[in-house]
Amino acid sequence: MAYSGNPKDYSVAVLYGGTSGEREVSLNSGACCARALEEKGFSVTLIDPASRDDLKKLIEEPFDVAFLALHGKGGEDGTVQGFLETLKIPYTGSGILANALAINKGKTKELYERAGLRVAASVIVGKNDVLDEADRREIADTCGIPCVVKPVTEGSSLGMTIVRDEADLPAALATALAVDDEAMVEQFIDGIELTVGVMGSDDPVAFPVIRIVSNNDEFYNYHAKYAAGGSTHLCPAPISAEAAEQAQGMAVAAHAVLGCRGISRTDIMLDAEGNCWALETNTLPGMTDTSLIPDAARAVGMQFGDVCEKLIELALEDEKAEA
Repeated sequence: MAYSGNPKDYSVAVLYGGTSGEREVSLNSGACCARALEEKGFSVTLIDPASRDDLKKLIEEPFDVAFLALHGKGGEDGTVQGFLETLKIPYTGSGILANALAINKGKTKELYERAGLRVAASVIVGKNDVLDEADRREIADTCGIPCVVKPVTEGSSLGMTIVRDEADLPAALATALAVDDEAMVEQFIDGIELTVGVMGSDDPVAFPVIRIVSNNDEFYNYHAKYAAGGSTHLCPAPISAEAAEQAQGMAVAAHAVLGCRGISRTDIMLDAEGNCWALETNTLPGMTDTSLIPDAARAVGMQFGDVCEKLIELALEDEKAEA
């Protein structure tokens, strides 16, 4: 169905919470989105997929659209998208395949390379892999020291470590593999952290580039992302016009090659030579009042509620295209 332009015409299920390690972040995102949608005039019901009773509401009540404020496994990996498609409820954001690809950093990187995007050297290590000293030496030779070790399918920098001494590699792998079945060891890119939001489906458009400055930590970890005062977002980023154009083009290309719909946010490193490196793409980026996407949207005159309403419009347009 096409969006009528009148929020009062729609009953919206806001899905938040879930069972991933990013549950608390998702609860915050969902509460903020629900409030913004209600202020716009939508009829809103909060649904936590961790609750069987809430899931029954999705089946039994006539929702017009689902607004996804989930993060991590179960919500950002295609699982809930498949459930909603079975129920024939249109939903915000990307479809099953794009979510399943983007949550896997290894698969994401393969597609980035196919699209000609610059990526860091990396090695995937499985939970059951037994690494001897020669294996660790080979990993260090491939990725260099320092390197970054992170779970392949976790978000919010959970389980992530910067390794500055080869002797610390086993402990970093153990940390990552404690929360995931696979870990990625990746070349450390020295530079400044950027992120670029993209909105749209068939004709995606990049928001202004944000530079992220972690105030108390060596990288943009869980604490820096979500603790008060943990980071500063500079938007538009104080970088050259050429670097900004490169970063925005990279984010749009990542959105396209992964098959994203509605919204995405790609994290990028900008090195001292002015080269952008694609790190990962979030298909359901954080959506609190102070999250990165709303910050970027405000820079072009879109308020938080406008972003939420636009995502519903895009979801209904996608449903119309598939009907």
